[in-house]
Amino acid sequence: MESAVRIHPAVDDGLKPANPGFSGGTLVCACTDRPVKLRIEGQVAHNHVCGCTKCWKPRGSSFSIVAVVPHDKVTVLENGDKLQVVDPSALIQRHACRQCGVHMYGPVEREHAFQGLDFVHPERFQESGWAPPEFAAFVSSIIESGVDPGRMDDIRARLRELGLEPYDCLSPALMDYVATWVAKKSGAIAS
Repeated sequence: MESAVRIHPAVDDGLKPANPGFSGGTLVCACTDRPVKLRIEGQVAHNHVCGCTKCWKPRGSSFSIVAVVPHDKVTVLENGDKLQVVDPSALIQRHACRQCGVHMYGPVEREHAFQGLDFVHPERFQESGWAPPEFAAFVSSIIESGVDPGRMDDIRARLRELGLEPYDCLSPALMDYVATWVAKKSGAIAS
């Protein structure tokens, strides 16, 4: 039986397992004319569905799907002239296609625990086998984009049914990583 609660087209029918041999591939924007193409080397990490209002979402989706890859594993292959940074003041420098609006990659360039990582939308891979989402982040934020707050219990239940624990921040492992980076930087714990 199909659920009436829609999360994202790439997960609504269940999570597809990662291919252990997945070695990366090509991300492609939604343009039919001169699409932007990026090469990603290797598997994505920390994949999750995200409810924030900054991430690109396909039309009709309440959540995006976003993962990280090392910055040196991202190469613009074609039509990079169509890319522009969505918000130069943001931590994640989301490079979107000017024509279709798809966010292709978002490096973290300033000093931060995520510096050196690029945020990507793995459902834009031409290839299958990328690691599926592991959790749901910033779930309450979908209210900010117009979702009825009265639907949140059903949405959280659907996320859990899909195996995506809902958080209103990042996963505990990523929050620990950020807190550890901050503590080492301040000297609260040894490097």
